[in-house]
Amino acid sequence: MIIEQIAQILDQVGAVWLLYILMALSVASVAIVIERVLFLQRNKVPVATLQPELLRALDAGKDAAEKVLAPYTGMEAQVALAGVREMHRGPAAVEEIMTARAAVEKLRYDRFLGFLGSLGANAPFIGLLGTVIGIMGAFADLKSSMGADGGGANRTEAIMGSISEALVATAVGLFVAIPAVWAYNEFKGRIRNVQGNTAALGGIVLAHVKTPPDASAEDGNRASER
Repeated sequence: MIIEQIAQILDQVGAVWLLYILMALSVASVAIVIERVLFLQRNKVPVATLQPELLRALDAGKDAAEKVLAPYTGMEAQVALAGVREMHRGPAAVEEIMTARAAVEKLRYDRFLGFLGSLGANAPFIGLLGTVIGIMGAFADLKSSMGADGGGANRTEAIMGSISEALVATAVGLFVAIPAVWAYNEFKGRIRNVQGNTAALGGIVLAHVKTPPDASAEDGNRASER
């Protein structure tokens, strides 16, 4: 009795509303992808050219190092900048400060990625639900038409058409999920690269803090003699 009532309710509701939900989620995922691409582009840091500049600036002093890093808003520069500003606290404190800043920056980079991951995992199930509802409706139509007059071929054709329409929901779910999963993995890969570059710049700052002042002075004299 309960199963029949649920089947009637699902048949009355239909699966069209699930398709609208999938389309809305697809639009949202496209908007997030565009926003994340622009975000990464805005916060891009040329680490390869910045490394030697930072080394020279650290030898020149704290203010020079801050001046080199300040124009960049990306994680790599901001973490290194946090360490440079607190160099007077010693190596252990600088390392902890940069680690804390890296954690805060990672939250910025991971923004909205949870939505893409969840969408990629659940969109196929939403489409499958629509397919199940559609097939249930097709069999309900078949049951109601069993006693009706009419050719069996026409009835079979109508039922197959209903099932074909029901499968569209699964196809739409996969169409929404696959790009979301690809974008999620792509952004996660880029964030890992950013974290690697962050560790590289942070290591330069930490190495400078750990270097004794006498050793820095000798290196500076040798560089000037060359």
